[in-house]
Amino acid sequence: LSLKFGDIGNLKGLVIRLLLTTSYYQLSVQNWFSLHRLQLLYNHSVQATFNATGIHAPATHSFHCEHVSSLQRYDALLVPSSDNDLSQLWEVTFIDFQIQGFNVQEGHFAYARDCASFLSPAILMGLVMSLILLLVLAYALHMLIHLKSLDRHYECKASPAYFAQMKDSDMGDEKEPLRNSGNESYELRNQQFGKIYI
Repeated sequence: LSLKFGDIGNLKGLVIRLLLTTSYYQLSVQNWFSLHRLQLLYNHSVQATFNATGIHAPATHSFHCEHVSSLQRYDALLVPSSDNDLSQLWEVTFIDFQIQGFNVQEGHFAYARDCASFLSPAILMGLVMSLILLLVLAYALHMLIHLKSLDRHYECKASPAYFAQMKDSDMGDEKEPLRNSGNESYELRNQQFGKIYI
């Protein structure tokens, strides 16, 4: 597929040549087309050659990509074919690139297969947020399952409280009168603690 610029100023002699191939893949049970190479020709001489990577789609579809470029910031789908030729001196970028090599009907593109990878930044962010939400939900369910209700403690019948009996002879020793504004009160000298069994 050759793109010529016609009578556009200094670009009269510039031609962009796209080399496309089609192959049958048994796994998908259909034909796929691939862009293998891109050549830049000026005045019928090849100036630069780039190998294309990742530009392929089913033969009944078209291929679309926001940027097809030789620059690293656009994922560099076009790679110079050799370090010795002039490809290193060229920077090629196609914006809103769409191509269909075969089965073109009525001059319109078929359904486009996009170049966006499965793990794009937006999808990665969504996966990370989903993972965080799942962890919070799992922790909340774990806390709810292991929550102990106070009602379980009241289901058991408590035995009556038991206090050690004090002798009458010790009662006089254990309390001492306190003088306080005419009211009589007592202070325990020897305090005994009772045990409560539940």
